[in-house]
Amino acid sequence: MKKLIFTAALAIGSLTAINAQAVAQTSTDAAAISAEAPEAAVQDYKEIKVTELPKLVLEAVAKEFEGATVSKAYKNEKGEYKLVLATADKAKQTVYANSKGEWIKKQ
Repeated sequence: MKKLIFTAALAIGSLTAINAQAVAQTSTDAAAISAEAPEAAVQDYKEIKVTELPKLVLEAVAKEFEGATVSKAYKNEKGEYKLVLATADKAKQTVYANSKGEWIKKQ
């Protein structure tokens, strides 16, 4: 009888250890995926020359961010632009616009 109880306890303990290992692996995989997600979003944009920006985008920057200059520009396949601005107080700001100079989202 003692062997039967010991065997049952050992089996339950083994299943618990296997389940804990599976949960740990799942959480590690989820962390790896979430760490890669921001990088994938950044890679959607390809760097372009500031001179290649549409006139409407440059006008929107001049109107909305007085004294700021575009230090870097990026474009994605949808025709949306990511702009890194150097503001008048020498701070960096990243903004997003479409080809019509309309703001998509601001950071």
